[in-house]
Amino acid sequence: MSEFVVRMLPEVEPHTERFWTSGLDGALAVPRCRACGHHLIPPAPVCRRCRSTDLEDVELSGRGEVYTFTVNVQPWFPDMETPNVLAVVELAEEPGLRLLVTLVDVDPEAVTIGMPVRLAFAAADEVAIPYGVPA
Repeated sequence: MSEFVVRMLPEVEPHTERFWTSGLDGALAVPRCRACGHHLIPPAPVCRRCRSTDLEDVELSGRGEVYTFTVNVQPWFPDMETPNVLAVVELAEEPGLRLLVTLVDVDPEAVTIGMPVRLAFAAADEVAIPYGVPA
């Protein structure tokens, strides 16, 4: 498996801490509204759908499919390998639940809309950055 290189770390806030650290245990945890069932990516302290603050953290399956993608050929950092694929992955738990990730272990020319992917995580400091691999 390719090693995903973390370039920048997120700023962790109280309502995003579980999101950024859950991957250290191998699964992505996100807030889900107890009132309407909506998952919140990015994490927020209030449900964007119904405005409830009654939230719980739930672990996602990590399964999804490519919703859209772009192939980046510009090396934005001195040692950045190109080309690389940035993809919006629609996660299996809810229609419209999407996460932007870098896809690894795939030929950029082989990436397609609807391609099955699964999440993996790269540990950096005390956070885990999600990325995608072909399923």
